[in-house]
Amino acid sequence: MSQQRVIVVGGGLAGLAAAIRITEAGIPVDLFSMVPVKRSHSVCAQGGINACNEVARQQGYSEYMHCDETIYGGDFLADQPPVFEMTAWAPKIIDLLDRMGVPFNRTSEGYRDLRLFGGSLFKRTHFSGASTGQQLIYALDEQVRRLETEGKVTKYEFWEFLSPVIDGEGESARAVGIVAQDLRTMQIRAFRGDAVVMATGGCGLVFGKSTNSVMCTGGAASRCYQAGVWYGNGEMIQVHPTAIPGADKCRLMSESARGEGGRVWVPRKKQDPRAGKQIPELERWYFLEEKYPKYGNLVPRDIATREIFEVCMQGYGVAGRNEVYLDLTHKDRAYLDSKLGAILEIYEKFVGEDPRDHPMRIFPAVHYSMGGLWTQFVPKGDGRGLVLGEPTQMMTNVRGLYAFGEVNFAYHGANRLGANALLSCIFDGLFCGLGVSNYVRDEEPGSTPAVTLSQGVYDRKVSEEHAKAQRLLASVAPGAGTGQDQLYNPYQIAMEMGEEMTAASTVVKSGPRLEKALAKLGELRERFTRVRLGDSAAWTNQTLSYTRAVGDMLILAEVMVEGGLIRKESRGAHFRTDYPERNDEQFMKTTVARFDARTGRHVLSLEPVNTSLVTPRARTYGATDKKAEKKEAVTV
Repeated sequence: MSQQRVIVVGGGLAGLAAAIRITEAGIPVDLFSMVPVKRSHSVCAQGGINACNEVARQQGYSEYMHCDETIYGGDFLADQPPVFEMTAWAPKIIDLLDRMGVPFNRTSEGYRDLRLFGGSLFKRTHFSGASTGQQLIYALDEQVRRLETEGKVTKYEFWEFLSPVIDGEGESARAVGIVAQDLRTMQIRAFRGDAVVMATGGCGLVFGKSTNSVMCTGGAASRCYQAGVWYGNGEMIQVHPTAIPGADKCRLMSESARGEGGRVWVPRKKQDPRAGKQIPELERWYFLEEKYPKYGNLVPRDIATREIFEVCMQGYGVAGRNEVYLDLTHKDRAYLDSKLGAILEIYEKFVGEDPRDHPMRIFPAVHYSMGGLWTQFVPKGDGRGLVLGEPTQMMTNVRGLYAFGEVNFAYHGANRLGANALLSCIFDGLFCGLGVSNYVRDEEPGSTPAVTLSQGVYDRKVSEEHAKAQRLLASVAPGAGTGQDQLYNPYQIAMEMGEEMTAASTVVKSGPRLEKALAKLGELRERFTRVRLGDSAAWTNQTLSYTRAVGDMLILAEVMVEGGLIRKESRGAHFRTDYPERNDEQFMKTTVARFDARTGRHVLSLEPVNTSLVTPRARTYGATDKKAEKKEAVTV
């Protein structure tokens, strides 16, 4: 087997697909995950995965329509050749998953069943009940387990990525490994790799409460950013319209509920005290259906979220609270159990009501980051797709360092369509994974292989990470902070960051509010320099891991806010009350952030977007007249 190795960081779908693809080329993979692979956040994806198939074609659908919907749904901020290639590959990916044993729902004739999802008038979403992500990750994990037994993949579960190891400077810089920490023994060590694939997911914890798993801090992306990797479209954060609000976190109620006929409504009478099922049909305001008669409840997430937010701000929320109804009670119980059983069980467990009998009470919650590490792509000559096997596909600006899945900024633009997340993760791993193996096998012979590099390259990074950990652990010592230097609780800093980011940089934004948030983040970063841990344990010290991530989240939060400030327009999930219109002339561009390690600040620029395939047009989804809607909302 090859002496060369590839390191994949992240055990979700993107990481597993990459590991499978790279080992096919005969290159062994070290796979790192903070949690057991089968507990990666991909397991929480519920609704489905988009792809055109023969049944969809009989409706008049096509791969190109899927591409157009994705670009239109992202408000024309996504580079178009990668989107074209992803949607063209989608049917092949579904066929592969089927052969791997994914238990897709079937029609009575035996065909793979399809459901409606937001942003489309066609059924093109494949699904496994309401636990699609879980079924997909189990299937890919089985393949990786087989590769483990063959010695092609080595798993490092319960290891946290701390930093890339980069050899050289400027244009000659390349990734040659990582530094990671064993979250059980707390050992910090370096690992050599001829390429590094980051597949570490999203950053929901920057906002405190979200639908993300608690390990989705964005810390890994922030550490790459601080090491010199560019960050794209950080301001583009998706707030999912339907989640269960909770004291600890928010729990997703999948878009599949709307795809299977769920209806969003509020009582027409403000602060109506009656239970939802007691309110007659004529006294209900189905505001999405009234405002968007063409798409109804299946408008994209950014639109549904803003409409829900607006009716609650007008005082129409359930019993005056920030909640609306998501109603499935008109559907057959057996049908609901076969299509949505997993999410109905979640709602019943955490709310204590059966959603088959009572309308669900939901509200928007932070869900996904369209922004992420900036990556390159090489289009075909006509722009219709990407060159297969090209080594720089989804490579960051640092040679040999790749970004796959949600941590990558590509594909979704200013808003992700539901059920495109699982597709983009697996597409990155399978399509772009071939480029990784070609880079290692064909391009790197001219460079010094990682296995022969001086140990000093790695020891320096290990020493830096040891020093960071020791500085944090020293704050636990008796007497620390008893003088004039007040020490701060990391959990308090994180809570204040989450509250500020949720208030300033989610559904509705404005210049003055973003400026205020930036000042608050500066204060929190200053306080973080005097943070105090509550635990000095040398074994499974979760406080150390979390505190370190808080510092990295603060840096990522600043990127999001500064990106929102320079983007003086409204586009997709980014809505500014002081600039409510889309401005293609100035802002149909990617926000690219670069970290200045000397000052600890960010340098932002706007870079062109490739719009060679689909001509930008107004993004309306058949909305009716807004002024008439507002008048009607006030007078009902």
